[in-house]
Amino acid sequence: MNRLTVRRTKDEYTMASLPLLPASDRPKLVGIARLAAQGESLREGHNVEYFNLAVRSLLNRCTSRRMPFDWTINPYRGCEFACKYCYARYTHEFMEMRDGLDFEQKIYIKQHAANLLRQELRQVKPDQEIAIGTATDPYQPAERRFEVTRAILEELSQREGLRLGIVTKSNLVTRDVDLLQRIARNNRLFVHLTITTMKADLARILEPRAPRPDLRLEAMRQLSQAGVSAGVICAPVLPGITDSPRDLEDVVRAVAGAGGKYIFANPLFLKPCSAAVFLPFLEKEFPHLVGSYRERYQDRAFLPKTYGKRLSQLMARLREKHGMRNSYDRYAPKAYLAAAAISQLTLF
Repeated sequence: MNRLTVRRTKDEYTMASLPLLPASDRPKLVGIARLAAQGESLREGHNVEYFNLAVRSLLNRCTSRRMPFDWTINPYRGCEFACKYCYARYTHEFMEMRDGLDFEQKIYIKQHAANLLRQELRQVKPDQEIAIGTATDPYQPAERRFEVTRAILEELSQREGLRLGIVTKSNLVTRDVDLLQRIARNNRLFVHLTITTMKADLARILEPRAPRPDLRLEAMRQLSQAGVSAGVICAPVLPGITDSPRDLEDVVRAVAGAGGKYIFANPLFLKPCSAAVFLPFLEKEFPHLVGSYRERYQDRAFLPKTYGKRLSQLMARLREKHGMRNSYDRYAPKAYLAAAAISQLTLF
């Protein structure tokens, strides 16, 4: 990139970083790290910078047996929503960015995405599934300006027989209701809104720059009324913070009342890259839980299977109580694993 800035707080000065090594001794960047370094700064503000990113491919093959989908699309690298638990921070490490905050402060916009997709869709077989937004939110603030996601949807709206899923925390998704309706007519489409809690004050500290839970719920309502299959992913469920039966029932009740087609819940998945941000957050906001979390996640990223089983059983009882029949049940067994393994957001 043509310049690199480091922004820590709004009260500190912004300073150009100094090279630690002479140019001749610095390691040579290759692949995505080289492309990121060549990106041109497009805008900066409130501690966030946008950069363009030339990419050779948009459609990524998913080979893991854990996942219920075959292909993934992420229109952006990095995510402004700054969710404290986000697993996907590690993806910036591929670009030689080791500071976990870079993921939420340096957002890369993939250039010519629709053109790439037009060519790559030939690889997708009729029974395969494409997930949009597995590592970064496709409707984060950058989308308002750059419209990469909309361009992708315009391309998909011209296709038939695809199986598609979109995962987002943003009510901006309703901007594209016309395209989503068009896609749904000729393809199998689900839109997953992620809601971790109905408490706006709690959501504000967990997901600082994401839209409020009520706005996401209203977006799901509008999509459902427009004939687009939409539901909620309640993930990640945070032990001691959002996992009480009362709190989970609040989410289920709200989703049922808003016409959601399904709801799932998945426990927190904590990789080292996300723990580096999440644990200091706990120390500040929930200091009494720090010891418990360190013990639970010591030498592991997943909670015990018994926790996930109890959670799924509770959610099943709550869905039955509030008259919800998941229209997404065919993928449920794989979905629970997938959501834990991909950014706490993804079921499809």
